[in-house]
Amino acid sequence: MIENIEIQFNELNVSAQVGDVVYASTVSNVDSSEFNSSPVNSTKIVGPIISINGGVIIVAVDLDTTTRPPDSSFFSFAKNKIVNTSEVLGYYAKVDFFNDSKDKVELFSVGSEIVESSK
Repeated sequence: MIENIEIQFNELNVSAQVGDVVYASTVSNVDSSEFNSSPVNSTKIVGPIISINGGVIIVAVDLDTTTRPPDSSFFSFAKNKIVNTSEVLGYYAKVDFFNDSKDKVELFSVGSEIVESSK
């Protein structure tokens, strides 16, 4: 059974977007320091973000496999690796540089990241 839940934040990371997957970790203070910690095995998937409105996100949760995380949880999110890639895809890329200035300018450097995607 899929249910939409609201999670409200005082400050929401600006890079969070619809489609990102939300994770929740149980927070505990295991030592006398002021820092909280969370064991890795306490991190559970909550579900994908389906809506963002200010500091409130709506997450689709499958209640058959996931329980609603407590409000005291540490929430994180992960980007979709298929959509959010940084490499140029395809066999070639063409780049045109234009200078609309009437003054002389110099181009100091141009760089690229090349990843072989097929043979």
